[in-house]
Amino acid sequence: MAKGLTSKPWVKTSLAPGSKVVFDYLTKAGLMEPLEALKFNLVGYGCTTCIGNSGPLPDEVSAAVKADDLVVAAVLSGNRNFEGRVNPQVKANYLASPPLVVAYALAGTVDIDMSSEPLGTGSDGAPVYLKDIWPTPEEVDEAIRATVNAEMFRTSYEHAFQGDANWRNLPVPAGDIFAWDEKSTYIKKPPYFDAMNDPNAPIADLKGLRTLALLGDSITTDHISPAGSFAAGSPAGKYLVSLGVSPKDFNSYGARRGNHEVMVRGTLANVRLRNQMAPGTEGGYTVHLPDGEQMFIYDASVKYQQEGVPLLIIAGKEYGSGSSRDWAAKGVMLLGVKAVIAESFERIHRTNLVGMGVLPLQFAPGENAASLGLTGRETYHIEGVKDAVEAGKRVRVTAVAESGAAASFEAVPRVDTPQEAEYFRNGGILPFVLRQLAAQA
Repeated sequence: MAKGLTSKPWVKTSLAPGSKVVFDYLTKAGLMEPLEALKFNLVGYGCTTCIGNSGPLPDEVSAAVKADDLVVAAVLSGNRNFEGRVNPQVKANYLASPPLVVAYALAGTVDIDMSSEPLGTGSDGAPVYLKDIWPTPEEVDEAIRATVNAEMFRTSYEHAFQGDANWRNLPVPAGDIFAWDEKSTYIKKPPYFDAMNDPNAPIADLKGLRTLALLGDSITTDHISPAGSFAAGSPAGKYLVSLGVSPKDFNSYGARRGNHEVMVRGTLANVRLRNQMAPGTEGGYTVHLPDGEQMFIYDASVKYQQEGVPLLIIAGKEYGSGSSRDWAAKGVMLLGVKAVIAESFERIHRTNLVGMGVLPLQFAPGENAASLGLTGRETYHIEGVKDAVEAGKRVRVTAVAESGAAASFEAVPRVDTPQEAEYFRNGGILPFVLRQLAAQA
């Protein structure tokens, strides 16, 4: 500010500290006033911005992005910044330290080499470089010592669970069992225990699977189960509108994670998902087979389940990377997916799939969907599932093309431990735990 720079008018800015303590020491350090002058106003705490709750883009910016199909960027100080998460219209996403976030707002572009190019022109007409405004290590250390102390954390966190008057005055039902509210659009009784497997029954092979999604490499859990906002025309949006919820009150997938009806509709609904089953589209689309009708992935899932058709996901390398989001496994299970065949899995997501009774299979080394000529339009049969789960033997996958021609290949089961095998035999970790509790009662 002293140099005369300000945030560019087309840049949407927000400040969402990790905790109230951060706001306190920024204020004590005298930094909140200049941050607010640069339009970095407090919008909330924690995941507010990174989960898409810092609000929409300005109307004129949103209109320009749509009209010219612009590739615009979000720069976030956080631990993850996936496609479409900060805002559905933002395609390029970067992580940076807090001072650099401010610097990019001053520059108004990410297409800049801050080591050699100026951020802008100062009030004196001279170019202003990052090095001109960057604090020295000594200045940072001095500010920390003068403003941050243990008492600030004690004062803030000792009342962390107290909440405001609205929270404290919520009616609390009596009894030991949760009282489900049928009218709630945030928390609904999930169906995980409605049709539990018999753990003593033989593990069956999977027959007649259709491909719900044919995906590429580096599909993150945010692609599979986005956490941010969603549109009124999306399956989740249509569901809430049907219940009388206004789009302005949708909140986000993350806030609605207690409602499986919202979350299953949001599974594979990331606006940047590229499903090769529906070429030329971006978002949660697929085709229903064998008729080939293009529709939302959720709508296709409903249709397949009505037809009694089990589903499959085919993917490339690093399937399930990113944050270890439980809903990325819960959601695909609720969509009717019985197996995922990928070149490789992120380790936690692989475990989560097993924990929801979904079979993770890995292509044999050197093979993938392209090398095997798979289009996703085939009907799939997976044989040898029992020996795969219990003894680690490979399964045989047969893909029957629309022409009737059949091709087979082996896949490596990724049920890696005896305990995981027990979870899978029970239909997932939730039925397993329920049976354990019932046995102890």
